[in-house]
Amino acid sequence: MISKPKTLKDNSPKVYIKTFGCQMNKLDTELSVGSLSKKGYSFADNENDADVILLNTCSVRDKAEHKVYSQLGSLRDQKGKNPKLILGVLGCMAQNEGDKIFKRMPHVDLVCGTRMFSKLPELLEEISGSNKRILAIDEDGEVNFDRIVTQRQNRYNAFVSIMRGCDNYCSYCIVPYVRGREFSRAVTDIADEVKKLADDGCKEVTLLGQNVNSYGKGLAGKVTLATLLRTLDPIKGIERIHFLTSHPKDMNKEILEAIGELSGVCEYLHMPAQSGSDKILKKMRRQYTSAHYRELIEMAKSIVPGIKVASDFIVGFPGETEEDFEDTVGLLKEIRCQNSFIFKYSPRTGTSAIELVDDVIEETKKSRNHTLLELQKKISSEENRKVHGKSVEVLVEGESKTSAVRLIGRTRQNQIVAFDQPEGINQADVSSSMPGSLVSIKITDSTDLTLFGDYEGILPLRK
Repeated sequence: MISKPKTLKDNSPKVYIKTFGCQMNKLDTELSVGSLSKKGYSFADNENDADVILLNTCSVRDKAEHKVYSQLGSLRDQKGKNPKLILGVLGCMAQNEGDKIFKRMPHVDLVCGTRMFSKLPELLEEISGSNKRILAIDEDGEVNFDRIVTQRQNRYNAFVSIMRGCDNYCSYCIVPYVRGREFSRAVTDIADEVKKLADDGCKEVTLLGQNVNSYGKGLAGKVTLATLLRTLDPIKGIERIHFLTSHPKDMNKEILEAIGELSGVCEYLHMPAQSGSDKILKKMRRQYTSAHYRELIEMAKSIVPGIKVASDFIVGFPGETEEDFEDTVGLLKEIRCQNSFIFKYSPRTGTSAIELVDDVIEETKKSRNHTLLELQKKISSEENRKVHGKSVEVLVEGESKTSAVRLIGRTRQNQIVAFDQPEGINQADVSSSMPGSLVSIKITDSTDLTLFGDYEGILPLRK
């Protein structure tokens, strides 16, 4: 007897999604999980148990795409053994590479771009049982932000997208080409989502955008990031609000004053400098000078006492001399970042910088990368030692991955804090009751990455 081919709905298939890259990609995965859940899909814990394997990809660097191609290659045998397995590539790499993925990896069934996540159930249904390959890329389509708020990695923390795309076109960056032009969500839509998250137990939200400081572009009236922060701050249940990433050219006093005035907005600013050399900043098309960046940091520290700053730096950019690099070293020494993400420049196909001569040799890039990393480690260690003996507010996230008897959380300045579980409470009760609590921890020790301390007690919630 010949059985009728089972459709995805008939089969109640299991989906496995692996996420590469930034926080926006993690949020896109949550949006995808939500749209698939609404259609009755279930989810596998690993790729071996899955009927559908989706790779949500990053395209910021060539290396990120090579990693995905390597993963796809390793899945070729699995697809050969199970021809009904559906294999899809989502996100930035899908948008950037398009049908090149099919040509290089013919066992892939779906290539779905950055604005098509909400169409996933329909796309998978179309592929099921048809042997059809689908390229779903729409550069101008609207992104559907509707989500199931219960579908997120941590009940007490959530990412919230407030805008998409980027209009800056920095010479080294491919994001505008794979994420499209900037557009902002309505304040009411964002506020509704945050209220639903709060009702589901969320205590902390991180507002996401490629350049959150330009939020409001395209919306009617005078709407800014500061406007949005003032709208979200009173929402009952939300104890902390973060936002990232900030572009220095769009940072202003209004935003910093909102951070200083609003009790729920945290004293933390991720604002990439990229270089301390004006010559290199100009070649990067960053649209600000190192002096302007210093002025912003000085303003931030004067308006928001205790604010901590994180930054990004690229070393070895085309034309970077030793003097240019020393300007970057000098900037980091002066602003004393809490932490920095430091990268060696590598040419990126599709960006304007690909036309520049990559004239800094690899050995020099490695040396400068090491120097800046060591400087940041030294600064982080020194800054963390200043907290010794002080009590800090920590939002508990859960058990430490390195110790079953230790809990972990973060300060308002996004510093990681580890502390032993309170005495007199059994581990099961701690695991169920402590996450999501605000607690006071007295810091006793630290490394460059982590603060360690003693539990002092639970703090009252603000809202």
